[in-house]
Amino acid sequence: METAGDVLTALARRYAFGDLEALITQGALAADGRSTAVAALCAFGQRVLDLDAEDFGMPEAVGEVPRDLLDRARASRMPQAARERPRGALASLRPAYSLLLEVIAVRWYRRDMAALVAAVHIASEYLPMLAWEGVLGHAGDPALIGASVSGEGSRFGVPVEPGTARMCDHTRPERSACERTLRVAKEPGPGWRAYLDRQHSQVASALGDCAARCRTPCTVMTRLDGLVRADLADRCRLAADFTDGALVKLRHAAPVGHGFGVPSPEEVQTAWTRARKSLSHHPLGHKALAGAGGDPYPLPGLPALFSAIADADLRPDTLLHDVTKRITATLA
Repeated sequence: METAGDVLTALARRYAFGDLEALITQGALAADGRSTAVAALCAFGQRVLDLDAEDFGMPEAVGEVPRDLLDRARASRMPQAARERPRGALASLRPAYSLLLEVIAVRWYRRDMAALVAAVHIASEYLPMLAWEGVLGHAGDPALIGASVSGEGSRFGVPVEPGTARMCDHTRPERSACERTLRVAKEPGPGWRAYLDRQHSQVASALGDCAARCRTPCTVMTRLDGLVRADLADRCRLAADFTDGALVKLRHAAPVGHGFGVPSPEEVQTAWTRARKSLSHHPLGHKALAGAGGDPYPLPGLPALFSAIADADLRPDTLLHDVTKRITATLA
């Protein structure tokens, strides 16, 4: 016969942090130090699972979260002020992508396909910035990016003069975002946060276009060493192919997109198989996905693909797993 403790432990192992916290606050566990600790861990775990990046690493109202877990989450936090330190996901997107890989795996385990597709879509939006990170030395931090994209001969964020030939392939929203990123570090908090919410992903897209699709490159690209430029272009093309692929397009059939359907696990697997086949036509994609057949990850080959685009070894994080371990140990 299951006890209340068995049910709580089972919920923790299913990453059902919200349900577990609700039961704890309703008295499923004696009101003592354990209940406060578990409630805080649950609130933190749910925030991470929801990819609430603007509040990663912030204290939870229901109780204190262990400092080591908060620090790990802060590596993926989007700074909410222009001068906030540390810079989190503006310093490097690699911790965020490791976390995204874990979240995608947990959503698969929980059969939360709509949330899985949403996480994949978020990953696709910032992939070009992940590719550029090694070249820029940061993940598109507006406080630093000017040195790499401004100057004589650059068309990055430069308005198109009426009546002149269009030399830049950026869309109007991309040009607007590029212009904004060069000055937003001097803006107060509301302007900074509005930029992150609405335009930072457009800057990522614009940088991807610079490397992979531009027909008339300006000094954003021509200033780079030839081998660096070729490698960056290759990785950005692979990122663009992933974004245009069948898996990301599933978003438009989910509640987070434009329809009312939710893809089934079988539909997600089918879409990823189609995307993998298409991506394997790309030499870098073929190399990255060569070992997908033996990959135990729910979407086999996805960690290797992200690693190839980043030019770094990216593996799923264990942050959510470790939160679950802390909860179960506290319950015991």
